[in-house]
This record gives sequence, structure tokens and C-alpha cells, in this order.
Amino acid sequence: MDQFFEFIANHWLLSGTFAALLVAFFVNEVKRSGQSISSQQLVNLVNQERAVVLDVRDNTEYAAGHITDAINIPHASLQSRMNELEKYKERPIVVVCKMGQHAGSMGTLLKKAGFKQVSRLRGGLSAWQAENLPLIKGRA
Repeated sequence: MDQFFEFIANHWLLSGTFAALLVAFFVNEVKRSGQSISSQQLVNLVNQERAVVLDVRDNTEYAAGHITDAINIPHASLQSRMNELEKYKERPIVVVCKMGQHAGSMGTLLKKAGFKQVSRLRGGLSAWQAENLPLIKGRA
């Protein structure tokens, strides 16, 4: 650990450049895939702005439990089924996956397709469940 601090002290310009690039990367990712929102922010967005919840988990996971009124389009099918979301283009869309790993890339696809208000649920459905929020079981 001492060597790490010594390296930073001796190469402050390199360390600063790396830190700046890291921050720029994260800012760019947020812009491309939509902001990350909490479970409570999702509830507020649905109630106040009629946000659409897009669940990109596979059909089996969706049937095991999903957010009320969520639309299920598995991440592998999103590009070919994008037309199903056209009627929601002017509404906020919140992408939900199991733990947040697919939501970012799905948000990027939606933004490229012209959806302006795209967000993703921070921590995915796992975070939703950890907060004991309601789930609907079975196909909607």
C-alpha cells in the first residue's frame, strides 16, 4: 500500500489524468444509458408521471415476480421488439433487470431509438425486493 501512495505522489499528473478519465467514463455511461433511480423514485415516477416499467429479465424470472404493470421484454429480444414500446416514447421509461447488469445497455438501446426519458432501477429487482416492495407473480 505504501508503494501505491508513493507512486501517486511521484506521478501526480498521471494519477490526475486517470481520475479525470474515470469520472468522464462514468458521466458518459450515465448520459448514454439513463440515470439510475431508487425504488422510491420509481414509485414516485409511476404515480406522478405515469412512467412505464420495462422488465428486461427472461420470462421465467418475470413470472416468478415483477413490479405491477411492468412490461416484459427480455433483454435478448429488445431490439426486435422495440416497436412494442413506440406508444410510450413520450413517457418516462424505467428499465429493470435482476441486479442492474443489463439495464444500462438496454437504456442505451432505448436512447438510440429516440426515447428521451430513460432511467434504470438502481440495484434492479433485487433492491426492490430488499425494500419489501410488492411483486406480482405470474404472467401479466
